[in-house]
Amino acid sequence: MDDAPGRGGGSQAIAFIDLQAQRRRIGPRLDAAIAAVLAHGQFILGPEVRALEEALARHCGAAHAVTCSNGTDALLLALMALGAGRGDAVFVPAYTFAATAEAVALAGATPVLVDCQRGSATMDPQSLAAAIEATDRGGSLRPAGIIPVDLFGQPADYPAIGAVAARHGLWILADAAQSYGGALNGKRVGTLARATATSFFPSKPLGCYGDGGAVLTDDPALAALLRSLQQHGRGSGKHEHLRIGLNARLDTLQAAILLEKLAILDDELAARDAVAARYAAGLGDVATVPTPPPGLRSAWALYAVQVTDRARAAARLEEAGVPTRVYYERPLHRQPAYRDFPCAPGGLAQSDALAEQALCLPMHPYLEADAQDRVIAAVRKAVA
Repeated sequence: MDDAPGRGGGSQAIAFIDLQAQRRRIGPRLDAAIAAVLAHGQFILGPEVRALEEALARHCGAAHAVTCSNGTDALLLALMALGAGRGDAVFVPAYTFAATAEAVALAGATPVLVDCQRGSATMDPQSLAAAIEATDRGGSLRPAGIIPVDLFGQPADYPAIGAVAARHGLWILADAAQSYGGALNGKRVGTLARATATSFFPSKPLGCYGDGGAVLTDDPALAALLRSLQQHGRGSGKHEHLRIGLNARLDTLQAAILLEKLAILDDELAARDAVAARYAAGLGDVATVPTPPPGLRSAWALYAVQVTDRARAAARLEEAGVPTRVYYERPLHRQPAYRDFPCAPGGLAQSDALAEQALCLPMHPYLEADAQDRVIAAVRKAVA
């Protein structure tokens, strides 16, 4: 998603996410990479796909990276490989994009919605534990796995969630659609769970020029199963199908683009850190700003502040030429497709509060300090 720039409010428009600035930086390299694919003509599973998988694994420290068609298919492939199916309960946060629960339902399992922590907007381990215990008591579903979501780029509390999972014998699949490049306690996203699904949608910290995704894992058997499922359940030969699978391959052009973007990702992540630090310094006294704990590095896919009167603030910022976005205005338990799925006991109050108060500000590695100063000044005035 290459969001349109804001209007007015200064001599130059402010972009919510500025993909064109990135293209100005590496445009010739991108053009050459695309031209190379056009020249060799291997548009499906060309050499750039395997090169990207090897580069992703090296970058994050995972043993295996299996690319695929998009982030939703990454979740679905991982769920299929983990054996999720009918009668299984898979625990997901209520405050997230629909794809997290959607993939669970498509796999034949039942998503159970749990609450989020107010500060991080990620899965609440206490709500998770209560939901697992209630599901156990209910007897109609079998607790099978957990999908924490690294919302807005911040890794979830994997140590606490992992402790809950270990007590109940559940697997963890990380939904890292927004957090590739982030880290927790010295380990990069991609190595924090048994399997990690990520997305390369254009607006992500590592995004292509279309759809794309990947599953990262240290488990060689799981990686082999993912590769089979990704190509219609193929076996050792082209015409052997061992299982029901998907057509979920990443195309070669997108892999070529991602290779060039991966080469500058760490530099862009450092720039995102600087943008986030300026926001925290400039807005921490007038709004609730994200404050990652020690040992956690966010990928800062989005920068979400929490304000009491969001509608008024957003309207004032639009008048000032500052673009904003509201994500997950209706959490999953308020969505028609998901409202009948079971929820954690005690309710989902924090998910509801986040849905009412979270407002995302411009965030990208090329947001210059003077433009960000205009955003900060406008936000301070809007929430006064």
